[in-house]
Amino acid sequence: MVDQSKVHSMTAFARQSREDDWGSLQLELRSVNQRYLEPFFRLPEALRDLEPAFREALRTRLARGKVECHLRFEPTDISETLAVNHTRLVALAAALGEIREALPQVAMPDALSLLEHPGVLDAQGIDLDLVKAEATALFEAALDELIEARAREGDKLAVMIRERLSGVREQVAEVRRLMPTILERQRAQLLERLETVKAELDPQRLEAELVLLAQKADVDEELDRLEAHVSEVERQLGQKGPKGRRLDFLMQELNREANTLSSKSAVASTTRCAVELKVLIEQMREQIQNIE
Repeated sequence: MVDQSKVHSMTAFARQSREDDWGSLQLELRSVNQRYLEPFFRLPEALRDLEPAFREALRTRLARGKVECHLRFEPTDISETLAVNHTRLVALAAALGEIREALPQVAMPDALSLLEHPGVLDAQGIDLDLVKAEATALFEAALDELIEARAREGDKLAVMIRERLSGVREQVAEVRRLMPTILERQRAQLLERLETVKAELDPQRLEAELVLLAQKADVDEELDRLEAHVSEVERQLGQKGPKGRRLDFLMQELNREANTLSSKSAVASTTRCAVELKVLIEQMREQIQNIE
């Protein structure tokens, strides 16, 4: 049983094969990033009716990713186990005749190419029900392998994201540490500038200016929200089931607070912190695009 509380990547690969008296089967599953689940199947004609069951299994166990399934079937002896489907061959020949009339310059396929066309060769003397059962077992094993591989990749992503979350917390703590000094410095600078003005100062107006300055420089709310979003990202990483879309939304929220902090930065030290925050958030955002 796969631990659904783990982070799962959308990128993975799995391969399974089986050989027996009837021939051989090779099945490959490959998944890459995709906002929604998008299955794609390449199955031999004789096993084409397995696709609905395969599609349902993917839908049940995966939430996101473009998943390609490629199944190859090679009977033991083509001369003994395959026969020409004359009905399909006649229909194919008629279609080729129409193409030759409409486009005489187009090269026609040779006999081997015709045999490779889906449905022209029928399996003879093979228990297709047995082959389908084996193919289904291969698919289930490959799907287990694929999900385990996605979980391993997800573990690596989770480690990287948690490291960046620690970095975000460090930057928030640094801004909090700097704020009292920054506010006092700004107050002193404003008083110094006003002192140089050889005009009578209105004490009430001065106090209002100082209050306004403090409000503009106050980033407590932004820092509180950054910490809250970091905690929510950590919580989501431990939740069961798909979490990529929720994490992507939280990256947007983190980035919004970092931008606000940057716009309020009045000194180089807080500007550097804001820039570092945005770098950390962007690094997380890029990796979260890979999470199911």
